[in-house]
Amino acid sequence: MNKEQDRKTARLYPIRPHHGLCLQFFEGKGYSGGFTAHMDKIKKTLESQEETEVFLTVAADTICECCPNRKGKDCIQDEKVDMYDRKVLEACGVQGETSLPWKEFAELVRQKIILTGRRADICPDCQWKEICEKKEKELL
Repeated sequence: MNKEQDRKTARLYPIRPHHGLCLQFFEGKGYSGGFTAHMDKIKKTLESQEETEVFLTVAADTICECCPNRKGKDCIQDEKVDMYDRKVLEACGVQGETSLPWKEFAELVRQKIILTGRRADICPDCQWKEICEKKEKELL
């Protein structure tokens, strides 16, 4: 199979843009045991498959499936996470409701947000920011 055929048969994962940032700092802590286990599984899947595609959506995604903040199709923090998503899309220079390889998106987040020190501007009031701040010090 050629590279284009591989892309067409790759599994497509809906991902909120801000989760592209969260996954880079994830260390096994989360809202609940079920959420943490699910996020760990998604992270390992995305990182282990060469041609995994993500669909950037400003809506509930694959990771949100096990989040206790999700009430039906909505998040109890919709306004805040929508803002995070918009800021990640803008910083990375990509459009929402598009697909691209996970590794490409993860590298955009790393280059355009993490390594430029913009993470704190994206999600300044996130409850998990201490984890990110600690890991950023190791990276920068």
